[in-house]
Amino acid sequence: MTITEAPEILVQKAQGVCGKMLEDHAGNWGMDIHHWDWVPGVGVISMLEYYEQNSRQELMEQLINWARQNLHQSEQMKVINSMAPFAIFPALYRQTGDAVFLDTAVRIGQWMLHEAPRTREGAFEHTVTENASFPEQVWADTIFMAVLFLARLGRLTGDSAYTAEALRQLELHLSLLQDEETGVLFHGWNCIAQNHMSAARWTRANAWIAVGTPMILEEIDGIVPGDADIIRRYKRMMQGLLAYQRDNGLWNTVMDQAGFYPETSGSAGIAAGLLKARRMGLLGDEVLEPARRALQGVLAQIDEDGTVLGVSGGTPVMPTVEAYNHIPCYPSLYGQGLTLILLAEALAG
Repeated sequence: MTITEAPEILVQKAQGVCGKMLEDHAGNWGMDIHHWDWVPGVGVISMLEYYEQNSRQELMEQLINWARQNLHQSEQMKVINSMAPFAIFPALYRQTGDAVFLDTAVRIGQWMLHEAPRTREGAFEHTVTENASFPEQVWADTIFMAVLFLARLGRLTGDSAYTAEALRQLELHLSLLQDEETGVLFHGWNCIAQNHMSAARWTRANAWIAVGTPMILEEIDGIVPGDADIIRRYKRMMQGLLAYQRDNGLWNTVMDQAGFYPETSGSAGIAAGLLKARRMGLLGDEVLEPARRALQGVLAQIDEDGTVLGVSGGTPVMPTVEAYNHIPCYPSLYGQGLTLILLAEALAG
C-alpha cells in the first residue's frame, strides 16, 4: 500500500510550503525565519529533512547562509526552547567543515549537560525566551526543541554523554507525561505540584514526541543501547493516538474534546511520526492507512500559495482544557515545518 498515488502532488505542495517559509516575513513572529528561537528552529529542522529527501543543494546553501546570518542572536537566547536551531549544526558541519558549527554545537551541548536548569527528577525545565517562568515544569515540546540536538551532537562527535542524556530525557518525558489510561501524553507536568496541571491531551504536544522520538532513536542507533521502556511507551502512545483521529484525518487541538477545532500542525507531526516509526520498524503496516488519511487531511489545509492553514498559535500549558480551544490560528513556521516533515517522509516512501 502506498501513501499516495500522486507523488507529484506531494512535490508541488512541499515546494510551496518550503518556499513560503523562505519569503520575507520580517516582523511576523510566526513566520519570520530570521530570529533565534523555537519557531524558526522548527522551520530549519524541517528544511533539512526536506533536503535529505531531495538533495537540492540550493536548499542546503540557504540553511548554511541562514545559520551564519543569525548565529549572533543565539547568545542572548540560551534557554531550552531556543535550542532547536542548533539541531541543524551537525549537518552543516558535515557539509562545510566550518569549525564554527562544530565548536558552537559542542559549547551548547556542554551547557545543556552541565548548566541547563532541571527539575527534581532530572528532566530539563522548559525555559523560554519570553518574559515568563515555568518553574520545574516538564513540557513535551522539549524533546523536539532540545533533545533532538543532543542526539545529533552525539552522532557527530561520538561522545556517548550526549546520546545517553538524550535517551535519559526521552525516558523521563515519556514517563512523566504519559496518561496511563489512554497511552497518549499530557501537555505538561508540574514537578512541584506533582500533577499534569490542566491535564490537557494536547495534540501538538503529542506531535513533538511522535515525530521527535524516531528522529532521536535513528541518531543514537549503534552508539548506545536502546531502551526497551522507551520503545514500549512510544508504541503505546502511538496506538493510543489512533483512537482520537477524526473522520477528516486530523486530530482536534485537544484530541479527546470532540467539539474543539481540528489542528493541522499537530496532526502533521503525528502523521510524520507514524510514517517514520513504520519505516524504522517501530510500528507495523497497520499505521499506513491512518497516516494516509492524515496526509489527505493536511493536504487539504495547504493553500495555493503554500501557506498551511488551521495552525494554532504558540501555546503554553493552559490553565484549563477549554482555554486551548480559544487559542487563535495563524500561519507559522512550525505549522509549515511539521507539514514539510510529513511531506518529506511521505515522499521518502
